[in-house]
Amino acid sequence: MTKDLEVTERGSFSNKDYHDPPPAPLLDTAELGKWSFYRALIAEFIATLLFLYITVLTVIGYKSQTDPKLNADACGGVGILGIAWAFGGMIFVLVYCTAGISGGHINPAVTFGLLLARKVSLVRAVLYIVAQSLGAIAGVALVKAFQSAYYDRYGGGANELSAGYSTGVGLAAEIIGTFVLVYTVFSATDPKRVARDSHVPVLAPLPIGFAVFMVHLATIPITGTGINPARSLGAAVIYNKEKAWDDQWIFWVGPFLGAAIAAFYYQFILRAGAVKALGSFRSSSHV
Repeated sequence: MTKDLEVTERGSFSNKDYHDPPPAPLLDTAELGKWSFYRALIAEFIATLLFLYITVLTVIGYKSQTDPKLNADACGGVGILGIAWAFGGMIFVLVYCTAGISGGHINPAVTFGLLLARKVSLVRAVLYIVAQSLGAIAGVALVKAFQSAYYDRYGGGANELSAGYSTGVGLAAEIIGTFVLVYTVFSATDPKRVARDSHVPVLAPLPIGFAVFMVHLATIPITGTGINPARSLGAAVIYNKEKAWDDQWIFWVGPFLGAAIAAFYYQFILRAGAVKALGSFRSSSHV
């Protein structure tokens, strides 16, 4: 066993300044007995709450500032560009703050993609998604509490398919947008890149935030941009209007499909060599 292991290590990991971590156990119930796990759940809950609070307030504020019924300036407010910056900027800030505690997912689609790539266990993934969804609901509830006069009038920040677009177009927008995001997450957190750029801690959160920003610029006119099922669910629960619920499936199916495609593409095409090397290492270690 020792000889085989040494050969495998020389063949698979020679000349590397990084190591690919082993796959996470599928059912790691031991996590449930660790305080660090619950601290990560709290971090995901609070991060998602803050994300929805700031971004939905930005959306409602922009609509109130440009409402023609209030004789507002149609060119005033932050505009679509400002809304995109709010979403992308908050993701940058929150990923930077929580990456060392929970991994900074703040999105069930990201968690799902990392689960498929065996970066997190099923137990962690399920409870992360629950924490993210509850955090989103709480964040939008705060918006409604502080902006009760404007919340329902301006759509509650809920994601809906815009008039003139078919369901297929909306679904494709969510799939492609989430693919861009999750692909960026995999790229930014790749062990090879982390080993090289670890002295600059903002280099992982920055491209992730920019990915969110760019996707919002492209898809706000189509779906209001979901790419985050918790974000869409939180707004739908508090706004609670028929249209938001009728379109809700688009903002779960699309992001989960996009995340799955991104996970497969990155793990088995771009990083196929690392996957094979890791499999060889694991096989030899059981000899």
